[in-house]
Amino acid sequence: MLRTKDNLRLFALTILMGIAPLKPALAEDAIFAGGCFWCVESDFEALPGVLDAQTGFIGGSAAKANYKTVSKGGTGHYEAVLIRFDPAKISYASLLHKFWRSVDPTDAGGQFCDRGDSYRTAVFPVSARQEKTARVSKAKAEAALGQRIVTPILKAAAFYPAEAYHQDYYKSSKKALTRYGLITRKDAYKRYRDACGRDQRIRALWGASAHSLPNG
Repeated sequence: MLRTKDNLRLFALTILMGIAPLKPALAEDAIFAGGCFWCVESDFEALPGVLDAQTGFIGGSAAKANYKTVSKGGTGHYEAVLIRFDPAKISYASLLHKFWRSVDPTDAGGQFCDRGDSYRTAVFPVSARQEKTARVSKAKAEAALGQRIVTPILKAAAFYPAEAYHQDYYKSSKKALTRYGLITRKDAYKRYRDACGRDQRIRALWGASAHSLPNG
């Protein structure tokens, strides 16, 4: 997205050239919970038309949320991703289509190797229009899959951004001490994703229509 100064420069340039300035497209938000938020962020930031994705937490009863409290359980929060997208380049319906095919929506207890409430799947529409689109999309995905989809469509609540080190974890070159030793975060992410069996399960469930981008 253009910063304010960039918008002003673009406006001034179009005036000098005698061209009517184009109104910038209004970005929209989408919120999905699909298990590990590193993986959801990775999959959706790679899509043309997605401007940004932010990892965080949503849907719990506690007044605040962070990784430490949510991972302990009991807060009711989901790990989720707030996606900012350009609707002129990719529609909310298209994002939903890819979301269903990037998770196991038949699993109510978590996702892949990650178990527990914070790893459940959910769609959080931010408007009545999005909710209607989400319900239609869910029905279509269920018909395509031939199995019952347990992923709920829930009213969007407060979204709490995750700690800074969780943002863009999948592509960070910073080193961290992990279960795999002292390696870059992006390498740790790749090892985790493969070991968790996320992409293997998605492909087994969805076949050729699976939306799976293991390398981010």
